[in-house]
Amino acid sequence: MFVYRETYGGGFGPDSPLDEPAYTFSYVDKVFDFILDSGARPFVELGFMPRALATQTETLFWWRAHCSPPKDMTRWVELVTTTVEHWIDRYGLDEVRQWRFEVWNEPNLVPHFWTGTRTQYFELYEATAVAIKEIDPGLRVGGPSTSVFVPDDRYKGETQDRSKEHATAAADDVDALEWRPVWIEEFMTWCEQRQVPIDFLSTHTYPTDYAFDANGVGVPLSRYIDATRDDLALLRGLIADSAYPDAEVHITEWSTSPSSRDRMHDTVFAAASITRSLLQCATLAESISYWAFTDVFEEGGAGIGPFHGGFGLVNEQGIHKPTFHAFSMLNRLGDRLLLSTPHGVVTRDSRTSAVSAVFFNYPDDMGSDSIGSANSYEDTRHLARKGPSRRIRHSIAGLEPGTAFLVETVDWDHGNPAEAWYAMGSPVNLSRNETRHLAKVADALLRDTLTVPENGVLEIDLELAPWAVTSLRQSD
Repeated sequence: MFVYRETYGGGFGPDSPLDEPAYTFSYVDKVFDFILDSGARPFVELGFMPRALATQTETLFWWRAHCSPPKDMTRWVELVTTTVEHWIDRYGLDEVRQWRFEVWNEPNLVPHFWTGTRTQYFELYEATAVAIKEIDPGLRVGGPSTSVFVPDDRYKGETQDRSKEHATAAADDVDALEWRPVWIEEFMTWCEQRQVPIDFLSTHTYPTDYAFDANGVGVPLSRYIDATRDDLALLRGLIADSAYPDAEVHITEWSTSPSSRDRMHDTVFAAASITRSLLQCATLAESISYWAFTDVFEEGGAGIGPFHGGFGLVNEQGIHKPTFHAFSMLNRLGDRLLLSTPHGVVTRDSRTSAVSAVFFNYPDDMGSDSIGSANSYEDTRHLARKGPSRRIRHSIAGLEPGTAFLVETVDWDHGNPAEAWYAMGSPVNLSRNETRHLAKVADALLRDTLTVPENGVLEIDLELAPWAVTSLRQSD
């Protein structure tokens, strides 16, 4: 974003050195203005390293992230301080106090997202957290933003030891292993010993692993469907027993897998899976960030084809995936829980008194299995045969007679654009007419209306097809 510059030029020759570092926020301001104007708030990741401060020249991804520790910690702290003070000047202290400042991203993944040691990351966190708190004690900072849970000691040292992964790769039942968060306990101990503030703990909870066997071959592993729930419960317990029992929990990356080429991300199977997990985890974390909003994602370059397994809720053409509709349904839930079942919830909005519900059918045939991952869309389709359907029956009393409820469902036959694209022959490049058709298919959910009778009791009686996600909400 060109915030920090020690040299300056026009691009046709060597830059000229500046007497002092220059800070320019015009690009950052555009992004943050857009976020705030849309009604959201920034969750700020402080990283990666400006090129002028990086200790190494090697970069990551096509946009050339510098993932090394700073060559001058004082200059890094000045950058952090100047940036945060700029935001306070632009948006006001009361606003910025509601943000979260996360230090770095996945520093345990050496040499990819961090080229230093664990201790060097802790030192970076300490310097950053102290600097932020010196600006204002009410600003909120946290970390360590590590990746996934693992069942071995590969991250117990200063850098990753791949020899510790061999047993994991060879395990007959990975779900029988003891999975634990990376660096969380060591991070809290370090900060306690040095009296460093932690307002929140952040990590990533993809229910997968990629362990290397004794021959150096990577083995992709998928855990059971409720792994995210159990991981978060464990994490909450560790924090409760620490010197930071009131620290928030923010899962700053999460999905069914960490691959931007996993074709499961495009499917109705993913929609049912994430609905189940998010409803289970609603009280276990202050936030869970689905990775990511759209398929416009360039770490490894653009994907090939409109449904290439990208992370997004929306594909590159703006077509809504089933996961988009699942999130829309969950977003309409209220803040008061009226009914909780293994297959959905009924809620009320304490401000408007509106009642809403979300139900799902993660098929019994799946047992405890997750949906896993797939390298092609063809390889996902076998899950459509899983069953059976599920009948949802509940009564909601105390409603205003005549109140209408809109019932919307996304399932295999409704709101499934990837399957419609597959039926077209899976064209890599869509025509304009094909794009319009798939966008229409994506939003063609199954819709019905229920009306509250004179006795004020709404009788919900729904038949959910396998993998369906259904919402009920009061009509306008």
